[in-house]
Amino acid sequence: MNEAAEPKPPQTLIEADRALARLRPRRQAPLADWLAYHRQAAAIYAEIAEIDRGHHHEALFMAEHELKRAQEIAAQVSPQWPVGEL
Repeated sequence: MNEAAEPKPPQTLIEADRALARLRPRRQAPLADWLAYHRQAAAIYAEIAEIDRGHHHEALFMAEHELKRAQEIAAQVSPQWPVGEL
């Protein structure tokens, strides 16, 4: 089997931090890229809050922070752009 194994999703807060660091867009990336990144980060941190119970509150804080960043960027891109929720 020469198929590349799918990376397993993060199971801890530190794994989530590392995975998101690899996914982070370059500084000058378009706002749409940053919006997608922050939405994805919010979803990952919300999932981690349920998995890594020892870091539940910290992961929830990070999820809320990332969602707020997504909302701020969405407002810059288009005031009517739906942001969604976790």
